[in-house]
Amino acid sequence: KALGDMPGPSVASFAWDLFAKRGLSRLHELQLEGVRRYGPVWKASFGPILTVHVADPALIEQVLRQEGQHPMRSDLSSWKDYRRLRGHHCGLLTSEGEEWQSVRSLLGKHMLRPKAVEAYDQTLNSVVEDLIAKLRLRRSSEGLVTDIASEFYRFGLEGVSSVLFESRIGCLDETVPEETERFIQSINTMFVMTLLTMAMPRWMHQLFPKPWNVFCQCWDYMFDFAKGHIDQRMAAEAEKVARGEKVEGRYLTYFLSQTDLPMKTVYSNVTELLLAGVDTISSTLSWSLYELSRHRAVQASLREEVLSVLGGRRVPTAADVAQMPLLKATVKEVLRLYPVIPANARVIAERDIQVGGYLIPKNTLITLCHFATSRDPAVFPQPDRFQPQRWLSREQSHHPYASVPFGVGKRSCIGRRIAELELYLAVARILMEFDIKPDPEGISVKPMTRTLLVPENVINLQFTER
Repeated sequence: KALGDMPGPSVASFAWDLFAKRGLSRLHELQLEGVRRYGPVWKASFGPILTVHVADPALIEQVLRQEGQHPMRSDLSSWKDYRRLRGHHCGLLTSEGEEWQSVRSLLGKHMLRPKAVEAYDQTLNSVVEDLIAKLRLRRSSEGLVTDIASEFYRFGLEGVSSVLFESRIGCLDETVPEETERFIQSINTMFVMTLLTMAMPRWMHQLFPKPWNVFCQCWDYMFDFAKGHIDQRMAAEAEKVARGEKVEGRYLTYFLSQTDLPMKTVYSNVTELLLAGVDTISSTLSWSLYELSRHRAVQASLREEVLSVLGGRRVPTAADVAQMPLLKATVKEVLRLYPVIPANARVIAERDIQVGGYLIPKNTLITLCHFATSRDPAVFPQPDRFQPQRWLSREQSHHPYASVPFGVGKRSCIGRRIAELELYLAVARILMEFDIKPDPEGISVKPMTRTLLVPENVINLQFTER
């Protein structure tokens, strides 16, 4: 069938959903509504942009198996417009083709090989240590910590910085440096403005300049922040070389700087890696503890697993985590319920492709609806329930493309292994130190879309000393 035969909402009703019914913050729910109304494949148009939505694991697999040599993500047009305007290079999130391939290959050696990632466990454990101390500091006399996501945001930034720069930037200090707080605020605001700037045609930036101007200011600060830290490390290294000392490093900025990449490419990649690592950790850790606080039996079983593997030791290593199947299943289940990226996208530029009986012309934007597939009752019985055991049962196997929170294939998340290790180490240590109970107010929290999927309200939890 041709694209014209594909079902979908009219332009007017789609625009109404997006703007009048708070659709931009409910994009994950619109996926579920789309499946109910139109089935697993539908199209939607907004202005000149036509998008094909795919919400079935087998069909998502069809798309990804036809993505070609240099897969293209969605355009992230406003991100690229900003880089062109300021003369910055693109990083892994925004580059395409050969440019993307060369940096991906280089970073893959240090970020995707399990042995390379294990080398970061000591660095990350020292960050986890500081997080535990910060939680103790933040607790009320009843053990309540309010707005845990903000604390985990700082933890995520400190963790990714320690891997990128092999140095600490003070996110978990008693008083957080002003420039670090501003960087975190810039990421938050930038993600909100991404949806607005991409939904607005470029000519509207002249009529309503505020969203675009705020978006650019946020990026300016993030680039300056990353550049400052990179330059500081490079200067320290240059001094060592001048003194005749040997320079070697494990951190990623060092590996990037040892190549023949232009410094502008190093700056843009580090900036994009910094912001990519923060929300992943913050949201997933917040949801993990939120669900464990409400499912006491799972929490008790998980704590038992951690303690039995460690056998009296206090600090888990990457090798210990390999022996903790329930810990891994818990994080998998959290990412199924609350995928950090609720939808991914592909543009197949090389040729027309067939998906679900439709011929989709090349260069069509295809949205892969991961939130809808990971909550599909046909794939996951009782899809809205938190059941980590579903990942441990041999009888229950799921379609491999039903829940892919880090993406699949060549353009999958390059920081996946480091993010997972940081999450495993943090959850294990927190459970050893504290008993986690829900907010006494009993408020339940739902997700919302802010480009990424984040908690709609603040999550407050009680951390009782063990």
